[in-house]
This record gives sequence, structure tokens and C-alpha cells, in this order.
Amino acid sequence: MTEENTGQVTQLLQAAADGDRAAIGRIYAILYPELKAMAHRRVRHEAGGDALDTTALVHESYLRLVKGDNLSLQNRRHFMAYAAHVMRSVVVDFVRQARAQRRGGDQLQVTLNTNLADSLESSVSEIERLDQLLVELAEIDPRLVAVVEMRYFAALEVSQIAEFLEISDRTVQRDLKRARLLLIDECR
Repeated sequence: MTEENTGQVTQLLQAAADGDRAAIGRIYAILYPELKAMAHRRVRHEAGGDALDTTALVHESYLRLVKGDNLSLQNRRHFMAYAAHVMRSVVVDFVRQARAQRRGGDQLQVTLNTNLADSLESSVSEIERLDQLLVELAEIDPRLVAVVEMRYFAALEVSQIAEFLEISDRTVQRDLKRARLLLIDECR
């Protein structure tokens, strides 16, 4: 991203904070390639591959973002961190909805490959449990949650997370280790 685009995003975020609803759309247009790359990396890690579409993830994130009132995002860095948070909520909601649809209520269920069904159920449970643990972790250290969201839900590299949070790569790595330890401790 060029310095000109970074400055433009900051100006548009200020316009959005001042009530210009169209500014968010212009920000998304500028950052769309980055957001799509984030979503693509996230979707690529999903079991089955066809569960959640990259474009759908970006577009649903956009819809949730424009619904959000009183966004006080100061710059591109804050926007991308918030986008990772929104992607987390989209992924968690998608997983929950997929689980509910798989159960199918009164409909007859037939599973030909029980290994696939078991792995999908496990993946769904893990995402839901991680979401619950992140809510609890936010009370201890919100930055750890931001790091986990960017790494796990937006599939960003350590260097990208460091840039967005304005911390060193080493701090990101330490935060990931600390978050992992706290999350593992909570699972016990």
C-alpha cells in the first residue's frame, strides 16, 4: 500500500467518524485487495475448502462493518485490526449456522463418510470454544486477543500483525506464546 493510499484511508476514516456513511465503502474499495488476501488465507485453512468462500467472507465483513455505529478508527492500522475482529465474528457465526444446518431438525441425515463428519464437528467445536476463550481473554489482555484474531481469523503473518499493532515482530511472537499458554490453561 502506498503512502498516498494510507493517507487517503486515514482521511476517509475521519470522514466516516464525522458521519459520512459512504466513506467506509471507499475505504473498502482501497483496501479490498488486502482484505481479500486476508480472507483467502483464512478460508484456505478451513476443512473441506468449500465451507466459506473468500468473497463471501469479505462482503459479509463489509456489511457488518457498515452496520457498526460510532466507529472511531483512527488509521489503516486500526481499520485492519477491526476488520480481523469482524472476520472472526463472521467465521464463528458461519460455523454455528453450518452446525445448525447439519443437524437438520426433523430431516433424515445420511453421512457416507463418518471421518469427514467427525472432523468437521471437531473443527466447529474448536472455533466456538476459541471464540468463547477469546471473550474471557479480552478481560485479561485485549492486545492478546487482537494478536490471536489477526493470526488465526485473518491469517496474517507476524510482520503484518506487528505493523498493524505498531509493535515488534518479537513482541507479536511473545504475545502469541502467552495467549497460547493462557488459552491452554483455560481449557484445563
